[in-house]
Amino acid sequence: MTNRFSISTPEGTRDLLFSSCRALRQTENAIRSALEGCGFSEIITPAVEYYDVFAQANPELDQQNMLKIIDRSGRICVARPDNTTPIARIAATRLDDAALPVRLYYSQKVFRSVAAGQGHKGEFLQVGAELIGADGLEADKDILSAAFAALAGAGADSFRIELGHAEIYKALIEELGADAAAAEGIRRLIENKSFAALGDALAPYGERPAAKALRAMPQLFGGIEVLDEVEALTGNVRVLGAVSYLRRLYRALDAAGCGSRIMLDLGLVHEMDYYTGVMFRGYIGGAGAAILSGGRYNALCAKFGRDLPAGGFGIDVESVAESLTGAQCTAAATRRDSVRIALTKGRLEKKTLALLKNAGYDISELEAGSRKLIFTLPDTKIEIVLAKAADVITYVEHGVCDMGVVGKDTIMEKGGSFYEMVDLGFGKCRFALATKKGKDVYGGYKTPVIATKYPAVTRAFFARKNMDVETIKIEGSVELAPLLELADAIVDIVETGTTLKENGLEVIEDVAPISARVIVNLASAKMKKAAIQQVIAELESGLDN
Repeated sequence: MTNRFSISTPEGTRDLLFSSCRALRQTENAIRSALEGCGFSEIITPAVEYYDVFAQANPELDQQNMLKIIDRSGRICVARPDNTTPIARIAATRLDDAALPVRLYYSQKVFRSVAAGQGHKGEFLQVGAELIGADGLEADKDILSAAFAALAGAGADSFRIELGHAEIYKALIEELGADAAAAEGIRRLIENKSFAALGDALAPYGERPAAKALRAMPQLFGGIEVLDEVEALTGNVRVLGAVSYLRRLYRALDAAGCGSRIMLDLGLVHEMDYYTGVMFRGYIGGAGAAILSGGRYNALCAKFGRDLPAGGFGIDVESVAESLTGAQCTAAATRRDSVRIALTKGRLEKKTLALLKNAGYDISELEAGSRKLIFTLPDTKIEIVLAKAADVITYVEHGVCDMGVVGKDTIMEKGGSFYEMVDLGFGKCRFALATKKGKDVYGGYKTPVIATKYPAVTRAFFARKNMDVETIKIEGSVELAPLLELADAIVDIVETGTTLKENGLEVIEDVAPISARVIVNLASAKMKKAAIQQVIAELESGLDN
């Protein structure tokens, strides 16, 4: 008899049974009905497309995230990683006779190749809408109104949609004069709201107006007042034009009764360069990441031979269905107004608890050494979870914790999707490259062998140097590896360097500084902005005490 647990589904995929299926289909049908009510017609594209379609239209798509197939002729195909690109292909090549604008919607799956052990979906149902052949304020209002209608039709009562504009970042980075590599690094730091690291990255540009504006971008999210703030920071004509447009769009949506559900985020900078105007993301209570993403992509259809303005969005139906189902549970309902913080056990724990105490919180239960797993701070709506460093990131990324305190070392090694909002300044040390005295790691023809507990950090460090290295993961005393001739050098965390010296090793280059950071879940930053900002302000006051 076959063991049912020996037959599994690929990473990132899963079976949906019974109530989960019903919830998914109910949500899907509600969204489809809302879009049809807005005048959109269904379209279906192939589940498998030639890789060239996506490479031509969107070079920024990561090949590693695509599921590739080789057809009988030897051409590379991919399982559909994105719905917008195939629809742009159809609009440019199949709809010559169609009256413009064309309103299209789809309900079909996308497929991604995901890393093991991250809990990310490699297959999910997406329903979305595309407005082809229309541009300007009314067109953007039209597509955004459809997004509001779709989420409301699905039964979501606690969603928010944030607006940004692609031109703001593009104009400022061009004014700054940064090269492509520096520009991408700055973009990522803005997107992740990494305030401290962004300041370091922009330091070489001094107090140039563009640098000051870029430095402020991660903080510019909230109500319409953020538009006033960016206008005070820069006189860039393109930026001011984008801000003026966002102001008019906001007012138009507000007049349509959607104002209470709108946020502005001028730090919204998408990795996909095909966005040319307004961009937006949607968040819903109970989901740890954006459940809706879209914007204006006027240049995409032209890549397939026909220059057409276009805008649209896609909704992660499974995440919406799961959030709506979870919202019905008492446990989820009671946590809506609370802020749950994951703290790192071990090296950072004592200093983090001292910070909470300095900030005025009663941490007596935590100090008492209770074996509880979740603590509620007295007279607050704050919950504390103690976890291992890597788990802090996992809990925050998936939204079961709103915030976390974790070392930069773990952030660099594990990565993930969250905002890195505050450098707390304690737990300072550094990643360093070390080897036996007198050994030249960079010379010779041999590929260096590097032992480390942090292979991702190590590979990234040497990639920046365009060097090929072989990494060996060590779980214990990394210093042993060069002494036993297993490796030429090590990359490890160094505080004083005493252990290295006692074993005949020396630091030959610093890799990166490390300290404790506050990270925030993407959705929580938008849905619980006021509460989270209050906690951050109190933590920062504790640093001053």
